[in-house]
Amino acid sequence: MLSRERVSAGSEIKWNWDMEEKSVKRIADELKANVEKVIVGKEEIVSLLILSLITGGHVLLEDMPGTGKTKLAKTFARSLGVEFGRIQATPDLLPSDILGLNYFSQKEGEFVFRKGPVFTSVLLVDELNRATPRTQSSLLECMEERTVTIDGETRALPEPFFVIATENPIETAGTYPLPEAQCDRFFMVLSMGYPSRKEEVEILSRFFSSDPFDKIEAVCGVEDIARMKREAEEVYVHPVLLDYMASISEATRGERGQGVSPRGTLALMRGAKAWALMSGRSFVIPDDVKKLAPHILSHRLGCDREEGRRKLLSILSSLPVPTEDWGRR
Repeated sequence: MLSRERVSAGSEIKWNWDMEEKSVKRIADELKANVEKVIVGKEEIVSLLILSLITGGHVLLEDMPGTGKTKLAKTFARSLGVEFGRIQATPDLLPSDILGLNYFSQKEGEFVFRKGPVFTSVLLVDELNRATPRTQSSLLECMEERTVTIDGETRALPEPFFVIATENPIETAGTYPLPEAQCDRFFMVLSMGYPSRKEEVEILSRFFSSDPFDKIEAVCGVEDIARMKREAEEVYVHPVLLDYMASISEATRGERGQGVSPRGTLALMRGAKAWALMSGRSFVIPDDVKKLAPHILSHRLGCDREEGRRKLLSILSSLPVPTEDWGRR
């Protein structure tokens, strides 16, 4: 594995990205190909999961039961070589069922902390909207802070810590819809959707005699994930593109103040940088922003997801796309 070469150019410090960038791109490509040995026809979803992992964000999947959400999360975790955990949300699920609790051990003669399922690297939370608002908030605070505080003692969560939560978009009985402010904590809201007929035939063939998941092995590790995150932070964004992103967010804000918050604009910038890296570039281009804006911003507009997506696409088509030498600093 080749390391970066630091070179000076006048008063500027620049990085020689060529060999390092190919290596990072190859890690992402190998991870995507490994997951697709099990998950059929969801190339874009897998790419966006990798993107979210690199940015340190979390993903909410709105989809029907049986569309492969659990299999996707388990395959993703195994491909990363990290621990996988699962929580089935119900109305009687308590914060302590997720976070853990202190209990008195007669054997030890003292209070001992029992870790909850949140202490894992890839966590699947099925039907998050079935948990009460109090339990939802306890999980979302962990996602934001990446720590757990019990009885005044704070414990760090593993690195990486990546949450994939799911919701059933149709069933509403006995559910507690996430407030818009809570949805804003998720980096992306995605939908896998049903497979096409051709894809479903491929699923039947692939799972005909055995489960391909059983043969999945790790193709990267924690160090690779950390390096991808570091490299993504150093991807260059031209000031004109920063203004373009701010213009997109500004255009979403109505008279009532509903629209994309600065947190959303920051998420868009981080996503564009990671996407550029996954595409083999050390700088962001307008297509990166246009590609990701509907995925990252549509659930932050205080309206229905599809309506938000249509609004974003309309804004993107109306705003002039800037032209510059995007790699020039």
